Amino acid sequence: MDTSRPEPQLSALYQELILDHYRRPRNKGTLEDATHSVSLNNPLCGDEIDLQLRVDGDVIKEARFIGRGCSISQASASMMTQLLKERTVPQAIALAERMSAMMQGDDGAARDKTLGDLRALAGVSKFPVRIKCALLPWNALTDAMKAGRG
Repeated sequence: MDTSRPEPQLSALYQELILDHYRRPRNKGTLEDATHSVSLNNPLCGDEIDLQLRVDGDVIKEARFIGRGCSISQASASMMTQLLKERTVPQAIALAERMSAMMQGDDGAARDKTLGDLRALAGVSKFPVRIKCALLPWNALTDAMKAGRG
């Protein structure tokens, strides 16, 4: 039995999860008391994200985004903001690295339960032009963390 590809029912569930986050994004909107804010876009496809974080000490207390673009970029942003709350900055960076590994086809990352719903995006790794869509919010996160406070 070939276990490298998800069962058809599982693929359908993953598609539904992605579409649900796209149609009903979590944490979409402006964060008034943001300590970190980054805007990124993907000029190849037009995806845009404005990521806003409220970091207290070393802990991400709140994460919101405003964005527009394809279902993959917007679902990735929605899923990411859910995972970031109450994570430390190093934990958030580790998640970003894990997400990047998954997008590069790392099967271990695709099975990593710390990625939560993001594992539904593992199939994107088979479509190189869409990988940047899935990673756009994560690139905004790492840029925000590198920029530091303010």
